Amino acid sequence: MKEKKRFICQQCGAVLPKWMGKCPECSSWNSIVEEMIVSPAGSTHRTYKQPVSLNDIVYSEEERILTSIGELDRVLGGGIVPGSLILVGGDPGIGKSTLMLQICGNLSKNRKVLYISGEESEKQIKLRADRLGIKNGTMYIMAENNMDEIEAVISEIKPDIAIIDSIQTVYFPQISSGPGSVSQIREATVKCLRLAKETGSAIFIVGHVTKEGSLAGPKLLEHMVDCVLYFEGERYYSYRLLRAVKNRFGSTNEIGIFEMRDKGLAEVDSPSKYLLSGKPNGTPGSAVVCILEGTRPLLVEVQALVSKSGFTLPRRQTSGIDYNRAVLLTAVLEKKLGFILAQQDIFVNVAGGIKINEPGADLAIVLAIASSFKNRPVAENTVIIGEVGLAGEVRAVNHMEKRIKEAAKLGFSRAIIPSENAAEISNIVEIKIDGVKNIREAVEAGLE
Repeated sequence: MKEKKRFICQQCGAVLPKWMGKCPECSSWNSIVEEMIVSPAGSTHRTYKQPVSLNDIVYSEEERILTSIGELDRVLGGGIVPGSLILVGGDPGIGKSTLMLQICGNLSKNRKVLYISGEESEKQIKLRADRLGIKNGTMYIMAENNMDEIEAVISEIKPDIAIIDSIQTVYFPQISSGPGSVSQIREATVKCLRLAKETGSAIFIVGHVTKEGSLAGPKLLEHMVDCVLYFEGERYYSYRLLRAVKNRFGSTNEIGIFEMRDKGLAEVDSPSKYLLSGKPNGTPGSAVVCILEGTRPLLVEVQALVSKSGFTLPRRQTSGIDYNRAVLLTAVLEKKLGFILAQQDIFVNVAGGIKINEPGADLAIVLAIASSFKNRPVAENTVIIGEVGLAGEVRAVNHMEKRIKEAAKLGFSRAIIPSENAAEISNIVEIKIDGVKNIREAVEAGLE
């Protein structure tokens, strides 16, 4: 056996020739660890796989495996692709293991499923399964951390679906570093990728995120796997968002919405209605916007609070939207409408903990701030959609017809949208359309 020594940064995965106090790649201190790698000695002769002509490759479209969880199937692009490697990341306690166990329970009725846990014993998994109401079909449970043992079991059983919970607990005996290190996580993921392609089993690997919000072994896993799903949510909210960050077999814009209940995760049938529950009526500083998450329209409430500052430097604080975008829109209001906001504290929040990234919410943010500043509520049953430019103009956004129909479905009777979009969807009669060209027209039309 030959032993090799190397130094690896546990933050960025950089391989260095010697130990350093500070990593030259990511500038983190005391993150470099020495590792010993044992490789078998012997002949260096290798047998290489011969390349195949593209014209000689024959394939057929494989039917995707449906999980019977509509939100998950949507995010995956229509179901699980056999032989794919899927990474599910999220904060500890967010519900990743619960979702994985529910997938096993649904698929074990007509598929062979293997659930491998490095964190719980078989009895603990059985206890959780009973709580979730899962009855065993062809579902196998295994509590194991050794990747060599896991490889042998998957190769022998060849399940349709295999779940490894979590990748941070798996280790290779040949690597001297402990479980959860960059080397262990990288080698385990490479082994899972090879197993998925050779056996045709779809393998889910669960990964926890660090305090900074990135997967442990940052970015090392994402480029190896076929699909990366992030499970998001706030500790004090019951809903959870499942978002595709990378997907070789589908769109990366889709999200799934779940609600954590006593019996596990349940799909949210009407997320817009859920997100607008509790919205105050006739209160200044509240505006409703319809955003698009993938192909799904969602109605969310944007709230703003403008109050006189008691400090020389007023505060600007946001939750759910980009801070710099809110500052920019505040500056547009000051310049184009003459609002004196330099001595005002401004707080902007998206109710329900949803994060908005698209520019179609700009006009709703502007109306919410103007409403709070003027102490005049936004007109009842009005949805506000549009992008705002630096000149104060209101620009068109895409898929306006889909957004308006979602608003009409939930009982909204009026929409303030860009004039360009208004000319395109004049055929919609369920809702009154007010087209505006700039923020001055929008504020005049939107505030009571």
